[in-house]
Amino acid sequence: MPIAIINDTCIHYRTEGDRSLPALVFSNSLGTDLSMWQEQADALAGRNFLVRYDTRGHGLSASPPGPYSIDQLGTDVVALLDHLDIEKAHFCGISMGGVTGLWLGVHAPKRLNRLILANTAARVGTADGWRTRAAAVRAQGLGAIADSAASRWFTPEFVQHQPAVADAMANKLRGQNYEGYAACCDALASADLRAEIHAITAPTLIVAGAADPVTTVADAEALRSAIPGALVAALPASHISNVEAPAQFTRQLLEFLA
Repeated sequence: MPIAIINDTCIHYRTEGDRSLPALVFSNSLGTDLSMWQEQADALAGRNFLVRYDTRGHGLSASPPGPYSIDQLGTDVVALLDHLDIEKAHFCGISMGGVTGLWLGVHAPKRLNRLILANTAARVGTADGWRTRAAAVRAQGLGAIADSAASRWFTPEFVQHQPAVADAMANKLRGQNYEGYAACCDALASADLRAEIHAITAPTLIVAGAADPVTTVADAEALRSAIPGALVAALPASHISNVEAPAQFTRQLLEFLA
């Protein structure tokens, strides 16, 4: 189980593929772990040197006491690249991972080749909403959040036809560290990159879910308008588009990274 000791915590990661190939880093969403990228990893391992990691507070990474900040989540990635001796990489992040990608695009442009931002926004939700969720999780655990996760992450049609996938992801959320989850809610509460993302210079693809109620197609278009030269692709999915529409998501990656 590879663990990097970086920024005073332990970050779990997994690498696949030939190190001589261009590096591609995948960053998970809130309440998930690196396994959410399995379909994409299977498709791209022969084309890229893949790096998947569990965001601090998630999966097999440590959950130091919060609150966390988007600066911490971003510098964790930079430190992981240093740990792996990777000068530059493509970066693909979804939801919270997409916010991390935006931070990297602004604050660590020399470490990026291409940037893929999925189901995300420069300001996700509201500060009060995230702080309320963090307080509820600290007081009550992740049970209620996990019980309603499928309805936030997927369309009703996907839940009906792929119940095993939806249930497995909800159960994984239920098993996460509640303090790590809450501390990442704190990071999202304070993360607002709207005034900064115009400085992103990396070629950028923004992937939206046509049925995503959390980070909408309008949010994706706002990113496209702010980031010079950015492209938008809308997929037939809700918030976790790489799981709900894996073939379409992977095709967008392959075309953008070609």
